[in-house]
Amino acid sequence: MNFIDWVRFAAPTILVRLADGRLLNSINAILGVGLAGRVEAVGASVKQFRPGDEVFGLAAVTAGTFAEYACTAERNLALKPASVSFEAAAAIPNAGFVALQGLRDKGSIQPGQKVLIYGASGGVGGFALQIAKAFGAEVTAVCSPRNLGLARSMGADHFVDYTQANFTQTGERYDLIAAANGYHSIMGYRRALSPGGTYVMLGGSLAQILQALLCGPWLSRVGTKKLVPLGRARSNQDDLVFLGELLQAGQVVPVIDKCYPLSAVAEAIQYLLDVHAQGKVVITV
Repeated sequence: MNFIDWVRFAAPTILVRLADGRLLNSINAILGVGLAGRVEAVGASVKQFRPGDEVFGLAAVTAGTFAEYACTAERNLALKPASVSFEAAAAIPNAGFVALQGLRDKGSIQPGQKVLIYGASGGVGGFALQIAKAFGAEVTAVCSPRNLGLARSMGADHFVDYTQANFTQTGERYDLIAAANGYHSIMGYRRALSPGGTYVMLGGSLAQILQALLCGPWLSRVGTKKLVPLGRARSNQDDLVFLGELLQAGQVVPVIDKCYPLSAVAEAIQYLLDVHAQGKVVITV
């Protein structure tokens, strides 16, 4: 499950449509965007896959994945690494895209950089932490006390317990900050950046999202620090293959908090609304 799978239950309609990338068109009634499974049938023009192939990726814009069958375009899929479970493979699309495209494309991450991940134990944040390590960064994880051990197991070098310290006021400076959850003012994030550093908003509270969208472009024009929103992560087969390679190599290991059967989707969504999941929640069919 991903942010967009439950935000429809918790956010104003306009925010839902912006997150979906469909401001004017109707929103599909079937939820779910990520998938992993076996190909049942292919269209006449499909060249890369055949029935029986084990794949993972994203659904078509008009077809949700909380269903026994899902339909999508060839470009939205990649072969699932043989050593990776369907549950693990289903956990990475979308959240993995957000983390990868935010760090690499918006943040221009480089080996040796000091990178801070705010919300490092969540779905997007957990992938961002592991991807940053795969790129050779020195990573500081910001999370709650109960999740410090999880962040350590994912490879974080340093830790900030947000209930005890405000990282924007400690005097530490970072080359790249990726905020996948929570809230700090955009000026706080700016203060915690090194000269030439970048803050990328990957998610968080409505106030955090709006500040990045509205104020980030203007503040980026002053000085050398950049403050940018990711925008909408894009399905990209090359990125999906790259994420699959990280999965295969064990450099990214999806943390699955809980699995629910298809019949319990409503219960799974309620769990996401009520509990700060450690990693991902997966629907099994």
